This record gives sequence, C-alpha cells and structure tokens, in this order.
Amino acid sequence: MIDTPHLILAFLAGLALGVFFSLNLWSSVKKMTDEQTPWHVLFVNFVLRMGVVAVGFYLVMDGHWERMIAALGGFVIMREILVRRLGKSPGMS
Repeated sequence: MIDTPHLILAFLAGLALGVFFSLNLWSSVKKMTDEQTPWHVLFVNFVLRMGVVAVGFYLVMDGHWERMIAALGGFVIMREILVRRLGKSPGMS
C-alpha cells in the first residue's frame, strides 16, 4: 500500500539533500582556486557530501524502496535546478 504522506516527506527530504550536496560541491569547487592543496579540499568535501547523502537516503528509506525513489527524485530535481541557477556565469543570460 502506498503511503502518500511518507512519500511527500521523502521527496522533500530528497530536495533538502540535493540542496546540501549541490551547494557543498559548488562551494568546494570555488575554494579550490584559493587553496595550495585543492585535492585535499575536494577529497574532504567529497567524503562529507557522500556520507551525509548516503546516511540521509538510508534514514529516509526506512526499509521502503518507494521512499527511496521519491527522495532520489527530489534530489535529482533540486540538483538540476541548482546546476542551472549556479552554473550561469555573470555575463550569460
């Protein structure tokens, strides 16, 4: 039986995870130019991003694959929104 309220919450959690992942990635890429060891910043932020997102999906899923799909949908949608918004250069329209 499909539990709509839990699917909506899973989707919203996926949106939040997508915001965290995308903004953290964007921030770490911007920091790379300021660091003497950019690989260190990239690696540490990668481990942080993947750990938080993996644990977040695991907790949201709670043993129900439908919730995982809803969360993944929210994650992908938010990631696409932020890539389109943050990916534009100041001179582009």
